Amino acid sequence: MIQSLTGFGKATCEYGNKKIVVEVKSLNSKQLDISTRVSGLYREKDIEIRNELSQQLERGKIDFALYIDNSGKESVTLINQSVVVGYYQQIKQLSENIGIEEPSNWFDVLLRLPDALKTETVDMDENEWIEIRKAMKIAIEQLQSFRIQEGKSLENVFNAKIARIGELLDQVAIYEVERVEKIKSRLEENLQSLSDKIDYDKNRLEQELIFYIEKLDVNEEKVRLRTHLNYFIETMQHEKSPGKKLGFIAQEIGREVNTLGSKSNHSEMQKIVVLMKDELEQIKEQVLNVL
Repeated sequence: MIQSLTGFGKATCEYGNKKIVVEVKSLNSKQLDISTRVSGLYREKDIEIRNELSQQLERGKIDFALYIDNSGKESVTLINQSVVVGYYQQIKQLSENIGIEEPSNWFDVLLRLPDALKTETVDMDENEWIEIRKAMKIAIEQLQSFRIQEGKSLENVFNAKIARIGELLDQVAIYEVERVEKIKSRLEENLQSLSDKIDYDKNRLEQELIFYIEKLDVNEEKVRLRTHLNYFIETMQHEKSPGKKLGFIAQEIGREVNTLGSKSNHSEMQKIVVLMKDELEQIKEQVLNVL
């Protein structure tokens, strides 16, 4: 079963007076690209976090966030009295020196100045990290579940697109005999119109005609294309993390479709090739999002 590279997971845990939030998001990427935003209190665990993400998520552009939610009772903000007193004395002195009035709303002014307020923090202990690891596990599992659900949708798309290309390939046979007969007739008519004007070796002409028609034969391309279509489905169903391999198979499918188009020499067959290319382009776009 294939998985998408896109996913999101979020979990929270509480420890002491803190509410800790873990978020992890994944987007498509050719390689593993991890970006972390970790609260300063937990910065020492950054390497451990990256190792865990790389082991569990394999590939993708991974954005990870670990922070303390300060929106409620979890944090205690205090007035830094020594700093506020210092600001107060400097402002009064400045007022006297340059002759301007002192502010009437002292607290509004003072408490907005840098470092006037401080938030108490407590160093992390090992039990707290154990709780955070549990939250990380939940968030990663949510992301993986998201990837699996998206993967099912992608699998349905691929099955439909590959089946459609197979149906179009079956339609090619309808026009093959007609195509060869039309080419023969056109060449014979052209030669007939010239027969009164020039002499030619009919045996040599027959040989050249056979050689020309053999060059237009598409049986090998049809067989290879069918093989690639089957291989795409087989790889998708049985291999783990087949995204890159599916991309390579799609390229091979494209080569055979292009050769089929260059050899077709028939308007209806060329229309079929255009429809194949349209289905294939949609496969290529979606395969970029497969793990």
